[in-house]
Amino acid sequence: MTTFEDLLSEVGTFGRCQKRLFMLCSLISVPLAWVYVGIVFQGLTPDHWCRDSAVVEMRQACGWSLADSRRLTVPLVNSSGEVLYSSCEQFEVDWNATKLTCDTRELNLTGVPVTTCKDGWEYQYEGRSSIVTEFNLVCSDAWLVDMHQSVLNMGFFIGTFVSGYVSDRFGRRISLLMTNMINLTAGLVLALTPNYISSLAVKFIFGLGAKGGWLIGYVLITEMVGVEHRRTVGILYQMFFSIGILTLPLLSYFITDWRWLQAAIAAPYLLFISYYCLVPESPRWLISQKRFSKALEITEAMAKENKKELSVNIETLTSDEGDSPSASVLDLIRTPNMRKHTFILMFNWFASAVVYQGLVLRTGILESNVYVEFVISCLVEFPAVCYILFTIERFGRRLPFAVATITAGLSCLIMIVIPEKVFWLKTLVGCIGRMGITVTFLMVLFVNAELYPTFVRNLGVSVCSTMCDIGGIAVPFLLYRLAVVWIDFPLVIFGVIALIAGGLVLLLPETKGVPLPETIDDVEFPNRKKKNAEENQEMNELLNPGPAHKGTAECVNG
Repeated sequence: MTTFEDLLSEVGTFGRCQKRLFMLCSLISVPLAWVYVGIVFQGLTPDHWCRDSAVVEMRQACGWSLADSRRLTVPLVNSSGEVLYSSCEQFEVDWNATKLTCDTRELNLTGVPVTTCKDGWEYQYEGRSSIVTEFNLVCSDAWLVDMHQSVLNMGFFIGTFVSGYVSDRFGRRISLLMTNMINLTAGLVLALTPNYISSLAVKFIFGLGAKGGWLIGYVLITEMVGVEHRRTVGILYQMFFSIGILTLPLLSYFITDWRWLQAAIAAPYLLFISYYCLVPESPRWLISQKRFSKALEITEAMAKENKKELSVNIETLTSDEGDSPSASVLDLIRTPNMRKHTFILMFNWFASAVVYQGLVLRTGILESNVYVEFVISCLVEFPAVCYILFTIERFGRRLPFAVATITAGLSCLIMIVIPEKVFWLKTLVGCIGRMGITVTFLMVLFVNAELYPTFVRNLGVSVCSTMCDIGGIAVPFLLYRLAVVWIDFPLVIFGVIALIAGGLVLLLPETKGVPLPETIDDVEFPNRKKKNAEENQEMNELLNPGPAHKGTAECVNG
């Protein structure tokens, strides 16, 4: 019987065709990064204060600066030991009834009662606009910015399930087309929404397609390459996400209006729609659907592009998986080891999302240059990839995974005690933490896949990874609301969560050099699987001896 792995050995496990498809699919990661953390720039909250129409008129008539009119409008307040102008209160004065002159230097407003803002806000944002400045999402409505990001993650959560079902039921190619059409349409409509409520609804739809399309691209390319290339391809595929993160500040620096920035984020999906003509259906999926002739047609085209030839007999072509038991969510928690693995992995997915997204979004609330700070923190994602590639085969999975996660947690806690004036040290520690949690985000995916048996592997990854979206829903509220109380309060939460997650990783078994489990018994009794593998290896050495063992084999056979 011939399987798709046999076909790949003739076609080439990572030839010219697969490299082309890898580059095409990897490009999908770039705009996903823009969607994922675009709120940092689209929802940037500038310095703001209450607006008073009468004072604004006097400013225009007298040529006052913003600082002059601000002094007449809002009181000074003590914020974390620093005296600042209030952002959410104003003097309760009717300036229309007061004889106000252009010279206000002698005007004393001490003891004047204050009230909440009644006439909107003014913003100091140097000609830039965001959803905050357009919809006045400040003070008592500031939580609506958090909701904007949480709704996106809700879309990710539901879209992952829907796109996964459509992809398995109707194929990778058609589902990729559908998600890209949703992304293009919703992305452009979002740039035209007239109010906050409509933008919230469209953002949810955008989330439905964005992550789903990215996952379909990931599955498609990993199904096209040989097993020895899947881990490297998977990691590099996610590295394009880091490239997207790195290019976002440049994009937002030159596009100062959030609506035009949103249109730029959606534009690449017009290109991705053409993938329906450029990217073939997965032959592995076609074989699983018993569509052997179509699978062979595509594989022959791949062989031609790779300058190879096929010698397979279509009548002997069969699925790699064979007849497998049906997977159930209960299989993930029914037995002790499966249950332990599931809960630890779910928490690590949650922790990676909370800490990673939290550290990214945190750059938007710091008083430093958001563009410079964002770029510096993004650059460390590339060393994270190198860290993984050079450690997992030497030290295994568990130790590098745990060390990276614990390092991220410690970095968050150390940043709290570093004074703001030692900016370079705080930035350095923050970059170390960012690199650590990036490693966690990258490793949790393939460790997740290595710990589950074949028939429930895809379901296990899907169920556990939903906690990533749950974390994404929670993190905006954890970050922005706690930062109002104390700017470093979120770091306490991030640090504790990461330390717990890293400690739990040490409870997982090492998977380096261990055959992938095929059944639940292989997970529950790993030593039995390992012993059988060693016995099979010894038997193979006896039956197929090398030169050094030839005499021994002849003695045994004799």
